[in-house]
Amino acid sequence: MASHSSAADSHDDHGHGLSHVASAKILVSVFVVLLCLTLLTVFASHIDFGSRAADIGVALVIAVIKASLVILYFMHLRYDRPFHSVLVCVGLLAAALFVTFTLVDRSQYEDQVIWSTDPCVRPAMELAPLPPSCAQATRPVP
Repeated sequence: MASHSSAADSHDDHGHGLSHVASAKILVSVFVVLLCLTLLTVFASHIDFGSRAADIGVALVIAVIKASLVILYFMHLRYDRPFHSVLVCVGLLAAALFVTFTLVDRSQYEDQVIWSTDPCVRPAMELAPLPPSCAQATRPVP
């Protein structure tokens, strides 16, 4: 039987020679930062930044920072090959492109969106009848 070297039996490199073990101090620090960013997200949700687009933009920026930290440290991308970082960046850019198209396109149909949960509030073009409880409030939204 051939004996294997201790380097070949090591599970730290996953076959590509890169060690990716982060210290507990770093992982706990990243966890604390993620908790602080989560609190920041909650506080930011109670602040009006002037428009719905600005509110969404602030939330997305915080979410991207949190996702980046998770990907870099908990998924060990920081210690992986640079090609894998390029793949993640391309995926994030594609997702940002789709979100940008959606936010740009929303101006085309924003006047048709009803932000109310009241069943008596309907857009003017909707042909469905109102519930009987809304008989007095038959004025449609322009």
